[in-house]
Amino acid sequence: MLATYIKLLLMAFFWGGTFIAGRSLAMEVGPFCGAFLRFLVASAFLVALTLRMKKKLQLPTPRHLISLFLMGMSGIFLYNVFFLKGLKLIEAGRASIIIANNPIFIALLSALFFGERLNLMKITGIFISVTGAVTVITRGELWTGLSGGFGWGELYIFGCVAAWVAYSLLGKSVMSDLSPLAAVTYSSVIGAVCLFPAAVMEGLWDARHFSPLAWVSVFYLGFFGTVLGFVWYYEGIQRIGPVRAGLFINFVPVSAVLLAYLILDEPLTISLLIGAILVSSGVYLTTLGSRRS
Repeated sequence: MLATYIKLLLMAFFWGGTFIAGRSLAMEVGPFCGAFLRFLVASAFLVALTLRMKKKLQLPTPRHLISLFLMGMSGIFLYNVFFLKGLKLIEAGRASIIIANNPIFIALLSALFFGERLNLMKITGIFISVTGAVTVITRGELWTGLSGGFGWGELYIFGCVAAWVAYSLLGKSVMSDLSPLAAVTYSSVIGAVCLFPAAVMEGLWDARHFSPLAWVSVFYLGFFGTVLGFVWYYEGIQRIGPVRAGLFINFVPVSAVLLAYLILDEPLTISLLIGAILVSSGVYLTTLGSRRS
């Protein structure tokens, strides 16, 4: 059991590190090339892992093909293009806290489309988390956000949130028949294939001139941020349940902010720290509210 908790902590650390790796990669590589290379690496490892664990690929039914394609376009294609575009413009710590609101929007839309209940604890968590996001976006000054402080970088990161929510809701139906590993593997491959033409047009063949740091970032995002993080997260769900495993996601923005401070020399502002606390607390309450529902 202790090993499971250690893996979940490392998962949160790895996912926090994707913002630092993404920021480094975005400053050198175009978003389509970076996203394609990330999921070229991830897809290769996911296919190999699936074959090792399942001995063969679990084939999707025809009715799932459209959903898998949409998962690939939302959670792989759009999310990662927005992710790299956003990280080129705003700090990794700020981006991580905005994206940490993913569970909040998933809870809201699950209530809208799937009829899941919104109890008082969930509503309180949503309010606290959104307050934290607004604090970070406006750097603690609400009127700044309303008078031009909200730029393209923040919009791209909100695009990440929208893409991931779509991916998660599509996966909710697909994973009723396919295993999570199979669904993620197929969507990763589909997303990588769809990214390839755009990456070629962006200059993929110049990849041989990328710096060693760019290649390390690509591998980190593909293997540690995607494959290893995913496997350990679902191992945690199997062994201690989705609610307790999901609580470790609260450590992602915290680790991202600390790593951005240590590695990228990003400032630790009061508004950033308060926002991280509020967002993490809001997600925690929302997760507990889901358990009680």
